[in-house]
Amino acid sequence: MNLSGPLTLKFRPGLRLSDRTFLRLCRANPDLRLERTADGELVVMPPAGSDSSRRNSTLTARLWNWNEQTRLGVVFDSSAGFTFANTAIRGPDASWMSRERWEALPPDDQARFAHVSPDFVAELASRTDDRKALRRKMREYIAQGVRLAWLIDPKTQTVAVYRPGRRAERLKAPQTLSGEDVLPGFVLDLKGILHD
Repeated sequence: MNLSGPLTLKFRPGLRLSDRTFLRLCRANPDLRLERTADGELVVMPPAGSDSSRRNSTLTARLWNWNEQTRLGVVFDSSAGFTFANTAIRGPDASWMSRERWEALPPDDQARFAHVSPDFVAELASRTDDRKALRRKMREYIAQGVRLAWLIDPKTQTVAVYRPGRRAERLKAPQTLSGEDVLPGFVLDLKGILHD
């Protein structure tokens, strides 16, 4: 049993982790990264390892810098949670949403786990992550309305690019990634994220 990866707590049939209970758990455990699956299960993720955190900070900083210049949207780090239409509450490693969509949300919803899917998400695989579970999560993001998603895996030196209505595109050791029409003009330099 791998105890260093996420722990999923399942509840007996018919018992579901409500929005209110999930929020109370998060408030009572601010040092934990928690997610809720569409089936109502609680996912407890361990803190990121130092190397993963370093890489993720670089990813988020580069996304933030681009957005600061363009002012096209809002950037979120790994502590943000979003409530999807399927009732899952997910917290991608990095995400972005257009300013127009963000400002259309009621302030009360912005203050909680907003009931919206970001336009873009990125997940950075750590050495202990279950790759199959990560691919399922990426497909869930797209099914819930995310327009562009990247799964960056430093261990295998690969990036999987997910888009609606298409199969995932797998890239071996790319130097950069394009934000395409979702993040106009954004080109992510992968030095320090995918490879050193």
